[in-house]
Amino acid sequence: MTSSLSRRGLLAAAGAAGAAGLLGAAEAGTAHAATAPVPAPGQAAPARGPRSAALIIHNARVFTGTPGRAPVEAVAVGRDGKILATGSGSALRRLIGRDTEVVNGRGNTVMSGIHDGHVHPLGAGDRSLRPSLDGAETTVAELQEILRGFLADTGGGTAAEPDGWLVVEDWNPVGLLPTGTVPHHSLLDALPTRRPVALVGGDGHNMWVNRRALDIAGITSATPDPAGGRIVKDAAGKPTGVLKDDAQELVKRHIPAPTREQLVAACAKVLEQAAASGVTTMMDALAGRHELELYRALSAAGKLPQRIVPALRLEVEQTRDPAGALAYARGLAREFEGVRGLRFGMVKVFLDGVIEYPAQTAALLEPYLDGTTGKPTANRGELYTSAAEYGRLTAAFNRAGWQMHAHGLGDRAVRTALDGYAYARRTTGQRDPRNAIAHLQIVDPADLRRFAQLGVAACMQLQWAARDTWTMEALLPYIGPKRHRWMYPARSLERAGARLTGGSDWPVDALQVWNQLRTAIDRRGAHGKGELYRELEGLSRSSALRMHTLGTAWQLRQDGLTGTVEQGKAADLVLLDRDVTRCPVADISDTRVELTLVAGRAVHDVHSAAGRAAAARLSRAASGARPASYASVHPAGRHHACGH
Repeated sequence: MTSSLSRRGLLAAAGAAGAAGLLGAAEAGTAHAATAPVPAPGQAAPARGPRSAALIIHNARVFTGTPGRAPVEAVAVGRDGKILATGSGSALRRLIGRDTEVVNGRGNTVMSGIHDGHVHPLGAGDRSLRPSLDGAETTVAELQEILRGFLADTGGGTAAEPDGWLVVEDWNPVGLLPTGTVPHHSLLDALPTRRPVALVGGDGHNMWVNRRALDIAGITSATPDPAGGRIVKDAAGKPTGVLKDDAQELVKRHIPAPTREQLVAACAKVLEQAAASGVTTMMDALAGRHELELYRALSAAGKLPQRIVPALRLEVEQTRDPAGALAYARGLAREFEGVRGLRFGMVKVFLDGVIEYPAQTAALLEPYLDGTTGKPTANRGELYTSAAEYGRLTAAFNRAGWQMHAHGLGDRAVRTALDGYAYARRTTGQRDPRNAIAHLQIVDPADLRRFAQLGVAACMQLQWAARDTWTMEALLPYIGPKRHRWMYPARSLERAGARLTGGSDWPVDALQVWNQLRTAIDRRGAHGKGELYRELEGLSRSSALRMHTLGTAWQLRQDGLTGTVEQGKAADLVLLDRDVTRCPVADISDTRVELTLVAGRAVHDVHSAAGRAAAARLSRAASGARPASYASVHPAGRHHACGH
């Protein structure tokens, strides 16, 4: 038996199942696998015998992820954590040793682990420590009643008065009823408390605070808007209590942070949830010293089950100083390069905001429309970095071997990123830097072919590509049908030769990996009210699966190591409870992950105590209400979640 697996779990020993078990006979008993930390890259398990496998999963439908290759039925994992072989059960029989673990896949899918190319797992851990409104739509009276309950739950009567902050996650900025009700600090001031109150928007671009919080932050009529943010003021020039984008930091900096111990424990739990979802690699799309210190603590405690590529966030000001920005990134990489499980080489830049009403900060080529008259307004959104600045920045990082990851949601931001990448390509002569643009909610059709021409990864969060309030009522009247048709143009990008990659943008809402894949196919998902241009933009099943495995592995320069099920690659694998290559598309949403391996070691087994607990937390989170949009809330809102 290998050090990473236990006979008490899902994995049945070959000594009990034997060769007959490999060929499909009943296995001797049900087992459970104990989870184990991910080994350092290249670390091998002790040898038990020449060419015998540590683990064989048979009677499965193995989605290899290699184009043109049919699924196979068995996969063998070597003692070095790599895939030893794939093929038929009879062909792999020769690899059984005295202590080889044998698992009957029961006809279900085995595939590469999910590679999440845009996610904020530590933000999910941080958010789990505070109460949440779950994106609910409420009247003012209903909201006040809920908040009174939160005040009691978090204050212990009057113990928290007057200075204990009440911070509530997942406020719905367009969810006050009746529709059109405008948030104002006076509505929060009516609560029976002197405590500062802050509601953090589920769209990540808005925060709503009471008068006490404004006073603590020193926000008055004379306070100017910070770079990248806006203090919403009334007709008289007085702050309303709504803060947009980076203006949220004016208040956030005064909110006491949880202790390191609390954060590490919370983050360890959400990383277990990610493993229970089948996620084996993540690109953390917002990383700075704080996040890297948390990863170091998690790794030291053996609580870092995934491979992590941190994208180091650059502030707007840093984008204008390429040499200084590169020195900053290199300094952090040197300081934390010894942390097991981390791999550096990526930076994140925020180019624009979000497109939905009322934020409308995504940068558009043509103005937003008046939602009532349909006439153009003067607003084209906000662009935080010019194409020239972004090009110079990209050139500096690409020369040094680093990759760029841009938040580009509106079509003007997307074009800005592409123009910057084109400049860097001309300047450096590099042809394979693998820069990326994330989100791509609106792409001008004239720019579709440029992704392939420039070798740019199209990193998309397709769980949002469905007809719902946020893609229809909060958007269609404000951009019109011509642009609306180009929402999340996944198939158009694919046809134009672009490399599609996938990301969840968790904790925008509950981590729902398999619903995300399903929505990429049917453009409706489990929560949509209808299909969003399925005939035009829905992906094939194999494209959706490759997008979230090999596609993202390519984006992260990890495709030589993971992303497909091939001999010699790392055994980052998942065993599912169904065959997602053949089941009805709608059934993909409810997929449960039975077993997750990273480098051949079990980091999730649904039949173990830890696995059952993680799966239960995942299920509870998935049952909550959806937030206001696909924007995520982090240390300072969705812009921060995405790197701003």
